[in-house]
Parts: sequence; C-alpha cells; structure tokens
Amino acid sequence: MAFEFTRRHFFFGSLLAGAIPAAGFGSVPSLKKLGYKSPNEKLNIASIGAGGKAYSDIRGCSSENIVALCDVDDERAARMFNQYPKVPKYKDFRRMLDEQADNFDACIVAIPDFMHATAAMWCMERGKHVYVQKPLTRTVWEARQLLEAADKYKVATQMGNQGYSNEGTRQAAEMIWAGEIGNVTEVHAWTDRPIWPQGLTSIPPAEPVPPTLDWDLWLGIAEKRPYTTGGPDYKSPLNGHFYQPGNWRGFYDFGCGALGDMACHILGAPNLALQLGAPESVECIQMDGPSNFMFPKKSVIRYDFPARGSMPPVKVFWHDGLTETPKFPGVPDGELLGDLPEIPSERRKRWAQGPPPYDGYIGDIFKYEEFQRIKNSPDAEMPTPDGSLFIGDKGMITTGTYGEDTRLIPVEKMKDYQFPQPLLTRSPGHYRDWIRACKGGDPACSNFQKAVPFVEWMLLGVIALRVPGKLEWDAEKMRFSNNSDANQYLKPAFRKGWSFT
Repeated sequence: MAFEFTRRHFFFGSLLAGAIPAAGFGSVPSLKKLGYKSPNEKLNIASIGAGGKAYSDIRGCSSENIVALCDVDDERAARMFNQYPKVPKYKDFRRMLDEQADNFDACIVAIPDFMHATAAMWCMERGKHVYVQKPLTRTVWEARQLLEAADKYKVATQMGNQGYSNEGTRQAAEMIWAGEIGNVTEVHAWTDRPIWPQGLTSIPPAEPVPPTLDWDLWLGIAEKRPYTTGGPDYKSPLNGHFYQPGNWRGFYDFGCGALGDMACHILGAPNLALQLGAPESVECIQMDGPSNFMFPKKSVIRYDFPARGSMPPVKVFWHDGLTETPKFPGVPDGELLGDLPEIPSERRKRWAQGPPPYDGYIGDIFKYEEFQRIKNSPDAEMPTPDGSLFIGDKGMITTGTYGEDTRLIPVEKMKDYQFPQPLLTRSPGHYRDWIRACKGGDPACSNFQKAVPFVEWMLLGVIALRVPGKLEWDAEKMRFSNNSDANQYLKPAFRKGWSFT
C-alpha cells in the first residue's frame, strides 16, 4: 500500500523508524522447515480449554479444522464438546500432547492465567503454533521463557488481547505520532473490574469435588488445597464457585486481578502509541480492601517510564474497581471519556447478525454524526467505566476498552477531523491474523515479540499490589533493585509432579 506522508507524520523524527516495523509487527522466521501450510490449506487446531473464553476462541478459529479438545471440567466444556462429538477429548493436556501431537499444527491456550505458560511451553516445544489468552502469563519469568521459546522453535504466536487488532488502536498511535496532542507525559486507564470477588479475608470450609471436575488437574502447578464452593452464603456476579470457573482471577496463586483481565486491552493503545518498553518504577498508590491471599477490591497503580527516543518520560496510571469514570483536570464537564453509550436494541440486533463483513478494518471507528445521534437518543444507555486518556501538552485523546472509538477531547474537535494517513499495517481480525501467521504469513500483531515486553511491565503492577512502596525495576537483570521481597514474585513455584518443560 502506498501512503501519503505529510510533515506532521515526522513529529517524533527518528523514533518512527523503530516504531513502525517494515514488515508489520515483526520479522518472519524460517517458516518452511516447520511445514507451514498453504494459505488455502486448513490448519489442524487443538485447544487446551473448551469452556468459558476458550469457547469463543475456538469459535473464532472454526474456519480451520478443530481436531482435539481438552478441559478439566466436563460441565463447563459440554457445549463445545457437543459441537465436536467425534473429536478426541482430554482432561490432561499433557496426555493430549502425548497422544495427538502428530495430528495438529497449532493450539489455543485459554485456561486460568497460572497455567498459560506451562501449557504453551509444552506446545511450543513440540513445534506447535500457539494462541494464548491474555495476560499471557502470571509471572515475568514465564513471559520471558515463552519469548525465548517462540524464537527457538520458530512458531507463530499471538496473545489474546483482541483490541490490538482494532483500527482505533492504530489510529491512536498514528494520531500521537502525527503530533496531534504534542508530547504525551501522562496516561490514565480505568475499569469497573473486578466484577468477581476480591479482598476476601477467609477461606470457606472444604467440600466434596463435583464429579464433573478434576480438581487436582485444575490446580495444575499450584499448591494443593481443598475444594470449596464457597458455602451457601458465597455470592459472585459471575455465578461461579469460590475458585472456579471464573473467580480464580482474584487469587494471587491463580490470576492477576483486574490488571490481568483488562490491562492488556485498555493499555494496548498506550503501549503501542508510546512504545513504552520497560518502566523505571511501579507503585500501588491507593488500595481498598486488602487481603492475604487475594487482590484488593480497588486500587490505583502508577508506572514511570523513561524517555523513549524523542518521546519524553511518561507516567501511566491504572485505576480499577470503579463505579464511574474518573475526573481529570482539563477535561470539560460532561465530556464522555472511554467507552461510549449505546442503544440496547441496536446492540442486540448487531449481536444477532454476527460479525459484519470485513471492510478493511476491525472494531468501531469514531463517527461524529453517529455519536451525536446516539448521545441524544432517549434510549441511549451509558456503559460501564472503562477506557483510557492520553494527556499531551497540546491536547488529549481518549479510547474505549479495546482501543475503539478513538477521538480527540473535547469531542467537538472531531466534527470535521480527518485521521492521519495510515502508517501501520491493518489487521484482518485477531484470530485470522494468527492463522495467517501459522500458514507462513507475516507475524501476528500481538506475537510474543510484541506481547511479552507489554505483559512484563503490566505484571510489575501485579507485584506492586502485594509489596508496598515504590519498586525500582532493573529490566536487564530482571529484578527489583530496591526490594528483595518483591523479587520472589517474579517466578512461579511448581508443585511436585509438574514441570515447565
């Protein structure tokens, strides 16, 4: 594609040369030796996980051959299992790999965070391409191990943060690189998560394990503990039991809290646009509802990043547990930030129709006239508080949860606004992007070369929720230079009987 460049595209000078990969989002490895398929030939795909998020991930790859399924919970997996009645099914992914490795090319990994890295590593060692749900791993060490493995085994990879494929994420980057809001020195990202229990202070009594669940396999590498539903008084908006199927996110041993659930989405646009790399420090500056074994009910985390090329230092704030969008100096009263209102009947109609035909971009693009129509409709429904705000010395930009509806603030600036000419390659869709890479195409936009540095700095915030005070990060040595206690959380422990490779 030929692009028309104007002087504003060179606002950050030489930085753009490193920000925009010549071949998209990474370099193409020596693919043919692994028997990469023709673009017209279908992949054979297995999945570790079949219920919950795995269900939609498998559906997203259903254009290919789904040839093996694995899930420790028969009840949760039943809907997907029934859609593929003739496909081999397993509870232990290690056994699936032993018996089926010769029959598939690629594998989806969509299970609780603490098991992502082990399952993905077992797949990559066997030459399997992997699509791994966000936040990729639970610890920094695991993330670096996956990056090394992706390079060693020359497999195609993708993290499941679908907002990285959205048009709005690329628009935010290109607007900032074009100098639309000048030097960005502050970013805020916020969410209503957790929507599962956090900040609990006691563990309910043990109960019998349901016959459909293999509790020992669910625990995987984690320390053994009794199963519990939480008891008759336990309530969760996710309608799950104490640990599973969805409430594991709130536990130190199993998840990464609200950060692990949403930061890879909401902070995706800032990470790409500002080329963030490694921070100098991270600190939890506000916390409500602490616990000895769970993440808090609510928190604010601050990351400080050094200058990058001609970009100045920037501080990034993460806010979770919110019931309304935060107020920021300089934002006019009544201005809508982050996700935009919708008309429920129109949303239900879109869902019923399924994904729209691909027209060159993915995700919602901000359209001023459409925004005014919905905003002024008596049927408009306000969203939950989720989004991001870039603060520059010449203006502000806000995005939605997945980088969509990117726009200048105040929104009146968008009335006759023309987005900059494209600089980044566009995605065909997050799953299709990975499938194309598996068949020998360009690396996917959230391949591990891109995803791991992003996940690493995000995971530092997870540690800051457990260790008070400012933590100074030495990325080269993979350690906190001023707090040995924090360093114990950089690598997981493995229960006897489990190995990472």
